[in-house]
Order: sequence, then structure tokens, then C-alpha cells
Amino acid sequence: MKTLFVSYRVTELDRSLAFYTALGYVELGRVEIGDGARLMILNFPGEPAASLELVHRPGAGRVDVGSGFDHLAIQVDTLAATLERLTDAGLDPGPVQHPGGPRGPKTSWLTDPDGYRIELVEWPPGHPDGITPADFS
Repeated sequence: MKTLFVSYRVTELDRSLAFYTALGYVELGRVEIGDGARLMILNFPGEPAASLELVHRPGAGRVDVGSGFDHLAIQVDTLAATLERLTDAGLDPGPVQHPGGPRGPKTSWLTDPDGYRIELVEWPPGHPDGITPADFS
């Protein structure tokens, strides 16, 4: 088994699509599911498959993120360049943090239009992509 993608229900599809496009996602496809509801399937350029689905159900009302969801983590190559690009696109990323100390990853936080939190992560030089068992040894 493997995880296919994360799916978020969104209040305003166009606003959310603009946010995630500014973040760097591209549209793979759309699905009309009836009663005005739509699915938008996204990924980052270079990803082999979908990684994010936006679900818009206008009849379901405003999205309430609730207290169970924490955040989506996105790996970036260079955090400073990413933050500059996002700021230029009108998004409001937070300051750079060093949660693992000066030799650990650099992070910044961002919140989407519905309140979903996103952590941007730049690994230190030499760190493999993603989190691996080596991160816990």
C-alpha cells in the first residue's frame, strides 16, 4: 500500500486554487461529482502522480478545519527563494525557523484560505529527500 494524496474540502474553489497554484502546484484534472460539487486534482511539477485533491461542495457550507488536523509538510529546495516567490505572489509566509537547531532543517509556516496550515521545509545539505529511518537513529 501507499498514500495516494491528501484531500482538503475547500469553501471557495477558485480562491483555493489560486493559493495552491501560487504555492507551486499545477492542475492534473477536474471531476464534476454532481450538485455543483467538484474535485480538483493537483501535484507539483516533476511529481509522478497526484499529491493534493481540493474538494468543493458548495451545498455543504463553510469549511471548519477543526482541531484534529495539524498540517501539511512540503519539502522545498531553497526556503529563502521559496519565501520570496510566495511573498511576490501575494501570500504571507511566516519567518524562517530552525526547529532542530542551526544544523537542522529550516522551516516556515503558511495558512491557506480555509485555515489549513502548511509547513515549508528545507533540509540541511546532505539530507535525503523526505523523512527516513536515519532521522530517528
